[in-house]
Amino acid sequence: MIHLTPEQHVFVIERHVATLTTLRPDGTPHVVPVAFTWDVATGVAWMTSEDGSAKVRNVEAAQGKGAAGTGAVATGTGTGTGTGTGTGTGTGTRGALCQVSGGRWLTLEGELTVSRDPAVIADAERRHAVRYGPLDPDPRRVVLRLVVDRVLGSEYMTR
Repeated sequence: MIHLTPEQHVFVIERHVATLTTLRPDGTPHVVPVAFTWDVATGVAWMTSEDGSAKVRNVEAAQGKGAAGTGAVATGTGTGTGTGTGTGTGTGTRGALCQVSGGRWLTLEGELTVSRDPAVIADAERRHAVRYGPLDPDPRRVVLRLVVDRVLGSEYMTR
């Protein structure tokens, strides 16, 4: 499991929007803004989305091909890095979630999977409500789960 420094932990639970990078089937990056929540106990970032969205299609297309060889592109300014051991299943694809505020930034990389399980969706909705406020009901909602195994960030946050 990944462990964040105290500075990274504070930053990842503050109310910010991030970008999620997935790869399209042609290998080009797809980057979109997302709201996410962080589960400190498991090292997992949770995002809700609409079934059939481009990010969901990208993750599922990569899973259909097998996750080996897939990747994500993340860019940022700074030199800090951090690593850890993820608890991915090997059935997802790589993704990168990047949160930026002023000179502070944090990129969480790992294995992305999609869930349509109603219990998982309800849990993600509860998590979202704590950080951002409640979501409107949506029967098309799915959950993207990022099991983080690598952290990059502003240098002062990685010491």
